[in-house]
Amino acid sequence: MTWVWFVIGAVLSWGSYGVLLHMGQTLLGNPLKALLCVGIAYFLIGVLVPVAALASQGQLGGFNTTGLMTATIAGALGAAGAACIIWAFRTGGLPVYVMPLVFGGAPIVNVLVSMAIHPPKQPINPMFVVGFGLASVGAALVLYYRPTA
Repeated sequence: MTWVWFVIGAVLSWGSYGVLLHMGQTLLGNPLKALLCVGIAYFLIGVLVPVAALASQGQLGGFNTTGLMTATIAGALGAAGAACIIWAFRTGGLPVYVMPLVFGGAPIVNVLVSMAIHPPKQPINPMFVVGFGLASVGAALVLYYRPTA
């Protein structure tokens, strides 16, 4: 059950991400400066930490091409998502709107992509479609009844 702690870490990190990113780009005066800071943070956490850990384990070699390309595309999608959030803020979106839409829509896309890569072995339960609807309604309710800032 250790993985649950990492899920909590991701929820807390990503749950705070949009608000702090918006605040940072506002304080910096240019959204591209905020994107640069995100890139620096990605480099520090996403490059230096694994290089040090892999080096200490003697595992810096032996990358296979398919795994390397797939993981790099995944990383590019993560960075593209960060850039899209920054541009959403830059063009007038506020965290109270942008982030519920992102976090309401992303799980639906995740399930569809997961199903495309790993097709279901059994017929899809109709409640699955109800779940998609509830996720959409939930995001809409969060937006509609958001606290005023």
